Amino acid sequence: MSKQRKVAKRPAGEAFHWVAKGEGQTTGSSPECSLEEFRSSEWRHLPDGGSDTNKDYYFNSYARFGIHEDMLKDQVRTGSYMRAILGSAELFQGKTVLDIGSGTGILCLFAAKAGAKRVFGIECSDIAGHATTIAKQNGYGEVITYIQGKAEEVELPVDKVDIIISEWMGYFLIYESMLDSVLFARDKWLKADGHMFPDHARLYVAAAEDADYRADKIGFWNHIRGFEFSPLSSMVLQEPISDIVDESSLVTPPCCVLELDLCKCSTGDLDFLAPFSLRVARKDFIHSLVVWFDVTFGAASPAVVLSTAPSKPGTHWKQTVLYLDEPLVAHCGDAISGTLAVRKNLQNHRDLDVKLAYELQGEVPKPSTIQYFRVR
Repeated sequence: MSKQRKVAKRPAGEAFHWVAKGEGQTTGSSPECSLEEFRSSEWRHLPDGGSDTNKDYYFNSYARFGIHEDMLKDQVRTGSYMRAILGSAELFQGKTVLDIGSGTGILCLFAAKAGAKRVFGIECSDIAGHATTIAKQNGYGEVITYIQGKAEEVELPVDKVDIIISEWMGYFLIYESMLDSVLFARDKWLKADGHMFPDHARLYVAAAEDADYRADKIGFWNHIRGFEFSPLSSMVLQEPISDIVDESSLVTPPCCVLELDLCKCSTGDLDFLAPFSLRVARKDFIHSLVVWFDVTFGAASPAVVLSTAPSKPGTHWKQTVLYLDEPLVAHCGDAISGTLAVRKNLQNHRDLDVKLAYELQGEVPKPSTIQYFRVR
């Protein structure tokens, strides 16, 4: 169970540049580099820490019933998809629908109930067999067809589909790289006038006061049973924590660092580099940056927004917490600015490498600092 914390755009067409800076030091005249140069530039090697690079492990994990139980019980997740699909019955009536990563088939069942003529679910794990039984038991055996395999490797019995539905979001929005498969399916099977459910996604960052939880989670490693364990503290900092963050812990309003139009974006957009600027709303210490996302079903009528923000009801995604090396002393009106860079890990493309550069301008300024994280 999660421990509760103490309650206390880029202009159109403008390219981002990453300015390399020494860790923990202000930079003098470091040359700027393009996004392509940045992607291929040297990144600090983070210890693997047991990350499983077996390419089948990801799909095998979705053959376990527990993970599906967590997702189905998530009222925000499942309820948002249900409202978006069933509320758009006129759009689904008589249409051919494709679900990528269909799991137990709940989204396929929603589509069939909304009046879809044919529904295809692509699912790589063995749960596909159980989903077929569920579809038949609910009277949709002639409507829903499950195809076991990877979206990039299977074939559909139709040339094109009218609607693609998928619950592809991971922690930090794009963790697990499932969106890559959704975009592949979009380019291969979606009609030119087809619809994506959801069709937009946004990633946000804000700063938070988090003293008690940081002391418990990070400070724990300093001394254990009379022994010095502090060498592990730096490694723990490199692993973002997924947990519920109380809205009152936020010290700044959020800043959007990524916006995706799922009808148009490409897989190249999922490695990104974005500046951010956060204005401090009250005098406080800042211990972490908190990341969350929302997705919009703009084609639904009315539109539905699924949000994982701290101000909204909790979801199984929670929020992602990036702890700073040292707390910042912030005053109302101070500014935290920097750059967030994210790319797929080179050894395991489902993991994310995160490079964070930030500085505090204000009464107690903090020079530019760089930290590295691995979302896994």
